Amino acid sequence: MTPFKQQFLVALKMPLSSKIIKKGLIIPVAIASAFLLSPQLNLPNARAQSAGGARPITITSDVQEANRLTGVVTAIGNVVINYPARQMTATAAQAQYFQNENKIVMTGNVYVQQQGGNSIRAETVTYLVNEQRFVAVPQSNRQVESTYMLSDPDAPTTPAVAPATPPFNPKPAFKTPVSE
Repeated sequence: MTPFKQQFLVALKMPLSSKIIKKGLIIPVAIASAFLLSPQLNLPNARAQSAGGARPITITSDVQEANRLTGVVTAIGNVVINYPARQMTATAAQAQYFQNENKIVMTGNVYVQQQGGNSIRAETVTYLVNEQRFVAVPQSNRQVESTYMLSDPDAPTTPAVAPATPPFNPKPAFKTPVSE
């Protein structure tokens, strides 16, 4: 038996609400052990993941905790999220997956990047999985920064150059007085 398999089997015997999952485990394993094996949760639409229909999301962090009673998985410290199905990578100080709402809330210097160049930077970013929608909130007195790659075939390929204006001179040149 592999060390990972032994570690997973031992983890299943531990109470999940107090279990801390160390760096490097993938979130589907945490969700499977925290939610699908729990008799208290009623998941009528739950389906086993198969190779063809799986939408895995990988979360690495310093510490992770899964709570089957609340349906929340929390990752703390140097969080990196990789979601290949949506071509998305994100970094944050903390992230929480809320199973009942099917959303991910990332906090603390959040940076989300999608393949193709789209990105968003904010203090808090919520990803609504079912809607494929982001909601970003900045720190107090700051702004959210986003970069979007637009498809605009009529746009010029080189950036427009602003017309040259003479520099502002706070002291105007001396003018000779005119005497009559």
